[in-house]
Parts: sequence; C-alpha cells; structure tokens
Amino acid sequence: MSERNEDWIDWLRLIQTTGVGLDKARKLLSVFGLPSNIFKADFSALSKVVPERVAMTLTQKVADNILVQIELTRSWCENPNNHVLTLADEAYPKALLDIADPPILIYAKGRVELLSTPSVAVVGSRNATAQGIANAEKFSETLSQSGLTISSGMAAGIDAAAHQGGLKGMGSTVAVIGTGADIVYPARNRGLAHLIADNGCIVSEYPLGMPAIAGNFPRRNRIISGLAKGVLVIEAAAKSGSLITARMAGEQGRDVFAIPGSIHSPFSKGCHQLIKQGAKLVDSAQDILEELCISPCVGIAESPNSELEIERESDDWLLIALGYDPVHVEVLVARTGCDIGSLTGHLLQRELDGKLENLPGGLVRRLQ
Repeated sequence: MSERNEDWIDWLRLIQTTGVGLDKARKLLSVFGLPSNIFKADFSALSKVVPERVAMTLTQKVADNILVQIELTRSWCENPNNHVLTLADEAYPKALLDIADPPILIYAKGRVELLSTPSVAVVGSRNATAQGIANAEKFSETLSQSGLTISSGMAAGIDAAAHQGGLKGMGSTVAVIGTGADIVYPARNRGLAHLIADNGCIVSEYPLGMPAIAGNFPRRNRIISGLAKGVLVIEAAAKSGSLITARMAGEQGRDVFAIPGSIHSPFSKGCHQLIKQGAKLVDSAQDILEELCISPCVGIAESPNSELEIERESDDWLLIALGYDPVHVEVLVARTGCDIGSLTGHLLQRELDGKLENLPGGLVRRLQ
C-alpha cells in the first residue's frame, strides 16, 4: 500500500530541498535513518554530513515552493489510483533496491503491484520501421502472455508498441516516464497513457508538474532496466538512447538481448554493436523465455510479420512499409492496405527507380 498516512511528505521535502539532491539525500538517510530525523537534527550534526549551506537550509522552515508541491501531491493522491512510494514503503519495488542509485521517492499511477512482478524491458528507436514496431508489439505480447510485465519508456515508436503488446497479456505493462506523473509526453500517446493507467502502471521519480526536459529522459532509463530481469533492444541507431538503457542494464547485472537486422539499416547498428559486446542475439520471444527459465504460455503463436497498416502520408510510404528486411508481397498488402493490383504497380515503379528488387518466392527487398 502507498503511504496514505502522508509519511511521504518528509521524503518529498528532503529531495526537494535546495542543494540536497539524490546523493546528499542518501548520505543523510544513511546517518539519520528517516527524513523526519533529519529535520529534527541540529545544524552541528547536519554539517558533519553535508555542506554547511545545505545543513542551514535543512534547519529552516519549509520553503514556499515545497509547500506548493506538497499540496499538489496531496490533491493528486486523493485519487485512489495514484500512489506515492518511498524507500520505506512496503510497495516500493524490491528490484530497484538492488541498483546503485534507486529513486528515493516515486509517483505511481495504476497497478502498483506490477512494480514487483518479474518483467522484461523492451526499448528501441523512436523512428522505428514498420517491421520493428511489429516485432516490438508481438514480442511484448508473447512475453506478457507468459506472465512477464513489459517495462518501457512510453516514447513514440518501439516503446509505444511494446506497451501495446504488453497490455494484450496477463503480464501487462509499466511505463517509466521522464516527466511528472500528471503529464503525458509525447501528446500523441495520450490514449495509450490512459490505457496504461487503467490496466498497467505509470511511474516517475520526478515531481508533479515536471515538464519534458531532455536531461531527465536518460536518467529515467536506469529505472526501466532496474525493474526488469533483462532488456530487449529492438532497432537502435549507433548513438541511440536505448544503448544507455542497455549499458545500465549490464551495470545492474541484468541480461541484455538484441534483435539483429539488415546490415544496410541504420536502425540495426546499435543492436549489432550490443551483440558484438556480448548481448544475447534473439530472433523469437522463446529465446528470452528460455534464457530467463520461464515457461511460455501454451498456445501462443508468434510471427514477426504481424499485420501493421501504414498510413500513406510520408514521402515514400511504401519503402517505410517495406523496412530493411525482405518482405513477402502479401505482408505488404496487409501493412499498406493496398489491393494487390495497385501494390504491384507501386512496386514496379520503385523497382524501375532502383529503390527495391524482387526476390524468389514473392519476396521484395529494399535497396536504399
């Protein structure tokens, strides 16, 4: 249960106090125990642990900006679906206690019990290909149906597809976000956010009202990997933020999995780099389940060529639908919504332009 008795107030006050931050907060907690003891301590005792200016601030009355944040959080917690969890809370995820820098306080919206269930993180490019999105959703669905919760960052592309797949299974999904728990970012994921809040869980270590700030997103990746037994990377460029999550997973002792792709695809560079560094190459969800010693749900059928409709709004929607791997014409029909006659005409035109080639067995491959 979250701390409905409002013990979280002292924890919030501690991490919001100017000059404290997570590192100093941990030092103070290691010496004084609970935040309430910190605020009862005198300047002399505090200054032995933190700089004098910080010690002085801790002995003064609660700042007005912190009082505003406390009232905002108290109002937010009136919704029974909203929770504030601290390191002292029974519902605080034990997996995060194993990482080097667990968040001292987290805001959770939805099913907090999911934070303590076995999970796999699924991450990847925001600008994913059609095949990458299909893979993310299907892998996540299969893992979720086998009882694993899917954690990701609710970004566009692979993250969003992973959450959608996770919601289709009993494992559901956890979204670790880089804004306040009361803000949806990106806005296009508003519908998805509501589904996760109702059926999964949204988590943030940032205070309510915190907008999207670039520096906050890489830091939240340690929570995505920290909650999970392993991290699956699906499509990542050579300098992708997903590689940060993978690196953190390795540092935390978690397994790292990667799906290989075409050598011509820029979205495969990061995955190939991870595999060279020791990540486990996987081409099915079964590979992950076996590695984690989890039995798959009987009757699950997975296909990397799940139907995925592509909107014809981009400069070359057909190449986007094709992706970088050979694809059967019938799969393209399902992805694009074109009838076979119209699609054949589009394929011929791009073949004449040198953008793709036909392969035996009804397969088509992109050349650019």
